[in-house]
Order: sequence, then structure tokens, then C-alpha cells
Amino acid sequence: MKKIIKLGFALTGSFCTLERIINVLEQLQKTNKYDITPIMSENTYSMDTKFGNHDYFINKIKNITGKEIINSIQKAEPIGPKKFFDILVIAPCTGNTLAKLSNSITDGTITMATKSHLRRERPVILAISTNDGLSGSAENIGKLLNRKNYYFVPFTQDAPHEKPRSIVAKMELIPQTIEHALKNKQIQPILSNNNN
Repeated sequence: MKKIIKLGFALTGSFCTLERIINVLEQLQKTNKYDITPIMSENTYSMDTKFGNHDYFINKIKNITGKEIINSIQKAEPIGPKKFFDILVIAPCTGNTLAKLSNSITDGTITMATKSHLRRERPVILAISTNDGLSGSAENIGKLLNRKNYYFVPFTQDAPHEKPRSIVAKMELIPQTIEHALKNKQIQPILSNNNN
């Protein structure tokens, strides 16, 4: 019998990518390979934006996974001690989250989930979406590229002429990145172009 992979799937506040992320979440659920537990940052869980109402996203995510959402530090803290997940995906992963992870700041649901998960030396996948990836966040990306147990979904400039420092992960490569990370391998190439 095939082993079901326990997957934590964390969403942070890059609101413009949430619909794409939900599509990936649906695809992962349909494979029947994963037992998916959703996690949402405090802002993603509570804020309405021009990209959608928070209740819409909460209900959609609950319907896909069939689970309640981890949405507080208290709910995230037991992730490591109780061995909740084999792997944790953070998608989208904002520049703010990158900065906190690279500097070991634990002040919210996502950072607590990550810290707790990493205590078991298990993989964390980052699917970046940030307007300052090639400026302010570049240092934090570099730090995390050199840390054990962090794996990156291949990323690219999303609008180089309008937003020359903005980068976004190729969200459709999340499933392949998971497969590689479970074997302790980084999917390649990390830097992608829009034609790949």
C-alpha cells in the first residue's frame, strides 16, 4: 500500500497569487498522495483585499482539504513535537516571511509552524512571491538557499519591465519540487525564465 504523505500547506499574504495557489492545492488533493493540512497567516486568514474576501478563501481551502485551518501560534506550536507533517510548503512565501525565516523570527502562525516543523529536520518548500526579490529580499533568499532543509520552487522575474526587482515562483512546479525535496534534492533550475 502506498504511503500517504503528510503535507502542511501554508499560505501567506501575497494576495494576488492566492487563486493560483488554490488551483495547485486542488491538484495536489486530487492525486490522493497527500494528507493536506492548511495553515494561514493571520493576515491571509482575516483580510479582505481587491483579490478576494477572506471568507471565500477560507471556505475554498477547507472544502479542498476537508480540514480546519491552523491559524494561530498556539495551533502551530505542536506541529514538530507531534510530528504533524513529512513536508511543509509555504506558498506564496512573501518577502516579509523570507526575512523572518532567515533571521529566525517566530512571531506568527507561519513562522511558528516552520520553526516547529524544522525541529524534526524535515523539508520546507518556499514558493516565493515578492516585489523586492532582487533587492531587499535577495539577501534573505541567499541565506535560506544555504540552510539545511529549505528547498525553493523555481522562480523568475514576473514583470521585468514594470517591476524589475519582483520575482515569483512557478507555482505549477510545486508538486515536482515536493517530490525532489522528499528525496533531499533541490529541483533545478532554481532560476527559471518565463519560457520554461
